[in-house]
Amino acid sequence: MMGEQTREGGGTTMPGRDQEPRSYYVGVDVGTGSVRAALVDQRGILLAFADQPINQWEPQFNHHEQSSEDIWAACCVVTKQVVQGIDVNQIRGLGFDATCSLVVLDKQFRPLPVNHEGDPHRNIIMWLDHRAVSQVHRINETKHSVLQCVGGVMSVEMQAPKLLWLKENMRETCWDKAGHFFDLPDFLSWKATGVSARSLCSLVCKWTYSAEKGWDDSFWKMIGLEDFVADNYSKIGNQVLPPGASLGHGLTPEAAKDLGLPAGIAVAASLIDAHAGGLGVIGADVRGYGLACEGQPVTSRLAVICGTSSCHMGISKDPIFVPGVWGPYFSAMVPGFWLNEGGQSVTGKLIDHMVQGHAAFPELQAKATARCQSVYAYLNSHLDLIKKARPVGFLTVDLHVWPDFHGNRSPLADLTLKGMVTGLKLSQDLDDLAILYLATVQAIAFGTRLIIEAMEAAGHSISTLFLCGGLSKNPLFVQMHADITGMPVVLSQEVESVLVGAAILGACASGDFASVQEAMARMSKVGKVVLPRLEDKRYYDKKYQVFLKLVEHQKEYAAIMKGD
Repeated sequence: MMGEQTREGGGTTMPGRDQEPRSYYVGVDVGTGSVRAALVDQRGILLAFADQPINQWEPQFNHHEQSSEDIWAACCVVTKQVVQGIDVNQIRGLGFDATCSLVVLDKQFRPLPVNHEGDPHRNIIMWLDHRAVSQVHRINETKHSVLQCVGGVMSVEMQAPKLLWLKENMRETCWDKAGHFFDLPDFLSWKATGVSARSLCSLVCKWTYSAEKGWDDSFWKMIGLEDFVADNYSKIGNQVLPPGASLGHGLTPEAAKDLGLPAGIAVAASLIDAHAGGLGVIGADVRGYGLACEGQPVTSRLAVICGTSSCHMGISKDPIFVPGVWGPYFSAMVPGFWLNEGGQSVTGKLIDHMVQGHAAFPELQAKATARCQSVYAYLNSHLDLIKKARPVGFLTVDLHVWPDFHGNRSPLADLTLKGMVTGLKLSQDLDDLAILYLATVQAIAFGTRLIIEAMEAAGHSISTLFLCGGLSKNPLFVQMHADITGMPVVLSQEVESVLVGAAILGACASGDFASVQEAMARMSKVGKVVLPRLEDKRYYDKKYQVFLKLVEHQKEYAAIMKGD
């Protein structure tokens, strides 16, 4: 993640003694490249943090794999670190969130290979894996009614196409031997409790399950996965719980020993990582900041969770169908509310790609290192240096980027779209790199604006952005989102909002709060509000017109090349 200053190890810092007895919750977040854990108290204050990298394999283009054993081992390292030196009897609950990657186990819960090399250690197809392009194309051609809840078009990143790929490509080595297909967050809660019940969040958002109607037999039969129907969905989950519900008898003795936590503590039904971030920010008490959303329902808030990729979480009282935006999903993030989920497949990853691939990157690295800064902090200060008297955003008056280097997730839902840059010159110095970086950050913010416009056109009413994740630590990224959307951006007091979201789940499972909403309001706090520079609105409106023209032109180019 971008511009991230991580506190290494689990050095616990304890604020002064309070009147109320301390309750602690552990949140574990499995991201794309690392596992992170935090110890959080009942007021949402993060007391200790640890992180541990995890392995990824890319055996061929668009195939991305991980290992469930490797991930669980990393979970054990970080949880032991964050509880060092505290009275473990005060730990009341444990919550997990993770990327929506697909974990494959055999009937004895042992890992199975998802690769042609037959390596069972690599038993996870990662969320960003795009191997199932032909499968998702065929699924979308069915026009089945379940697709209405994924914006009309299923993404290649969802689980049904990946399952179909396994059946068609790895029948003997994987498919026929498989006993359990878990979403990664559900795998973690199973590993901790021995309970294979799935979270409503994962099944509804990524597997076509309906909170009201359950599984749709006709869908699985239509796409050629009737196997699941025949065994009453035991391989993909036939017991489903809302996020934050307490699982079984809590932490098993074996898992307790692995994690360094007390046996029997409450373990919550999990969330996908982005949804944990949404949970960690969207319910914050905003009184006293003069924000429009103070007098408005929570449905006027959009949570944007921005790391390797970005997710845009909006909730509503009644279901809203937004073309190209996932959902509406009932109770998938906040119980009792419908969730719509927009997203950008690459954001932090795209910024890294643009910056690291530039000829001036070695010079940037050397200069940032000499100043003990991250490359992004250095770029931000370099932009301030070269902007002269004008606002920094105006440096890109003739450089424009379309950011879909990994296809468009929302709201165009078009996997075939590519990235575009217009306005390149022959020079390749540090100034050029800084301006290209700025144009990329702006393009991501314009993508957010496009998603918001699609949501509002369908019936959402959004007044405020709540940002979290690694990119929310980058002040330029935050300011550009405010300026380009014209909305104030709220940042949490606790930058690790995803971990607070995971801890909120543990707090709910422990029974210490009456509801997820109560825990959200008590445990998420506003840290900073960034207001848009409204005087720059006209400039960004013009840049946005160019932004929309870029994709229009790209489609025209494709049509020309396809023509006779």
